[in-house]
Amino acid sequence: MAPAIMLAAEAPRLSSANTGFMLICSALVMLMTPALAFFYGGMVRVKSTLNMLMMSFISLGIVTILWVLYGFSLAFGNGNSLIGYNADWIGLSDIGLTELWDGYTVPVFVFMVFQLMFAILTPALISGALADRVKFSAWALFVALWATIVYLPVAHWVWASDGWAFKLGVIDFAGGTAVHINAGAAALGVILVIGKRVGFKRDPMRPHSLPLVMLGAGLLWFGWFGFNAGSWLGNDDGVGALMFVNTQVATAAAMLAWLGYEKVRHGACTTLGAASGAVAGLVAITPSGGAVSPLGAIAVGAIAGVACAAAVGLKFRFGYDDSLDVVGVHMVGGILGSLLVGFFATGKGQSTATGVFYGDHGFDQLWKQCAGVFAVLAYSLIASAVLAFLLDKTLGMRVTEDEEISGIDQAEHAETAYDFSGAGGGVAGGATAALAAAQTRKVDA
Repeated sequence: MAPAIMLAAEAPRLSSANTGFMLICSALVMLMTPALAFFYGGMVRVKSTLNMLMMSFISLGIVTILWVLYGFSLAFGNGNSLIGYNADWIGLSDIGLTELWDGYTVPVFVFMVFQLMFAILTPALISGALADRVKFSAWALFVALWATIVYLPVAHWVWASDGWAFKLGVIDFAGGTAVHINAGAAALGVILVIGKRVGFKRDPMRPHSLPLVMLGAGLLWFGWFGFNAGSWLGNDDGVGALMFVNTQVATAAAMLAWLGYEKVRHGACTTLGAASGAVAGLVAITPSGGAVSPLGAIAVGAIAGVACAAAVGLKFRFGYDDSLDVVGVHMVGGILGSLLVGFFATGKGQSTATGVFYGDHGFDQLWKQCAGVFAVLAYSLIASAVLAFLLDKTLGMRVTEDEEISGIDQAEHAETAYDFSGAGGGVAGGATAALAAAQTRKVDA
């Protein structure tokens, strides 16, 4: 007797393994926003530490609410090639608990929350370029408007099945265009509008806590495995595992390349360079890691490490004050990672498309990558600059010069990151107490 035909097997079924995997990945990506806060917080001067932490942290609150209300619908709902819309997803009010996402084996809710974490992180990345000088209230409003006007359409272009970049065949595994070029170009647009910090090029503006920077970089590296490997929405065919491996490989190569550049150029390998190089590698492999081999990942990481290390110095040559090198690392790294797909794609990972070095189609994939990169960069740069200009002319984006000089933490948050005035505790406390005692004895005498 012939075996019965099971029509149900033709449709995807919910996978508890993939669902659990994706929930873990979502939590890892959520961790990246506090990790970014530590990374940026250590890089600023002590008087701006809390403000830098809060500029990242507030995104967790604002973007989460917007994503539930309408963000997920606009980014991933069925619509046209520019923007989506699904009334059932407004407020997430009519999504079945076991309803599967678009042919995958995970629920819509799981995909929704995974993409939410991307939407939270992306505007937080912009904040590093604006350190020391932006009103917190203006920044919070900027996050809400930017996420709506810039991030949601771009995410739809790149990742929604009816987005124009997706249909064109632009490869962006986990966010080289939608996240990093988008945030880096936005950062450049905003800083061109709001101007430089007081004392830029004149005063030393060194990181106040390199251990905090290293902690943030380490947590970013850890969380990035969820960011990248999770973007395949499962682990059934090995592509997610390939992305996991390439994430580690490219990050290591970029860190070593950045340190090598520093040693040759400046004579020392710095901890800040190690942290920044690692982040540059993570950025560059994000769009390309599902399409290249581990050897290709080494090349991607090494190129990004050297190029981003060189790019961070451009702000002094051209006079734009990118406080924490968002443009040099995220925009440049995102551009390189996206374009290098056109050279190193093997056709054996997430896509059958091949790059210049592996296929017979010449520059076919490369021009598609160029189209995606240019479109996202131009739209984000222009839209973000216009948005910043309008906010600056209405609410005012910057704190006063006196507040910037005295410290934005106290002016905007009525707090300071470190309390050095307490009695006792450590060397500083002991020295203060000893000095006070000596002065008392002198007066008594």
